[in-house]
Amino acid sequence: MKKTQNVLIKGTKDGLTLHLDDMCSYEELKRELNEKLTENQRVNNEHPLISVSVKAGNRYLTDEQKEEIKTLIRQKKNLVVESIESNVLTKLEAKQIMEEHEIVSVARIVRSGQVLEVPGDLLLIGDVNPGGKVVAGGNVFVMGALKGIAHAGANGNSNAIISASIMMPTQLRINEAISRSPDVHGNEERREMECAYIDENEQIIIDRLQVLMHLRPNLTRLEGGF
Repeated sequence: MKKTQNVLIKGTKDGLTLHLDDMCSYEELKRELNEKLTENQRVNNEHPLISVSVKAGNRYLTDEQKEEIKTLIRQKKNLVVESIESNVLTKLEAKQIMEEHEIVSVARIVRSGQVLEVPGDLLLIGDVNPGGKVVAGGNVFVMGALKGIAHAGANGNSNAIISASIMMPTQLRINEAISRSPDVHGNEERREMECAYIDENEQIIIDRLQVLMHLRPNLTRLEGGF
């Protein structure tokens, strides 16, 4: 009877990918991993440093186990660990993903000196006064006057947008891009139902709210693809 392989090593243009079986015991996995890497090292002994990516499948690896695997791989002279990936999320990781995709609705006025920050999208029913600041990991929607500072995509999302019923901010920021007066503020006339987004030149653009239908179609896409 042919023995099932617990470790498969595949060469790619970027180095090696190690596919680890997620059904065997962890000790079996380590033992076979060491054997396979030792054989591979003899073949590639004259090769320069090789990048290694580890795919753990549906196996949950603790931080300690990840370090053990990294150490085992690093012991082979020409191997460098780039990543260890698992399909299994911890409760903390799952909670973080949920928070980043959650819309937090707040009804209040953000006054001068105050900061309102949420991990996901922010729906503010109220105004942001001059000197006030709102920060969101995702999008910022202000159903009121935005006269202070708004920062969307704070977790690194350049596709995030900022919209307001009255757009008169002192500063807009999306991810790392920043737009200040006079480009944002212009003059004191009321600018109603507008949005801000990053264009292909990495610049913040303010336009009519209706353009989002084409620029960010996922904002209005319902579950099921409708």
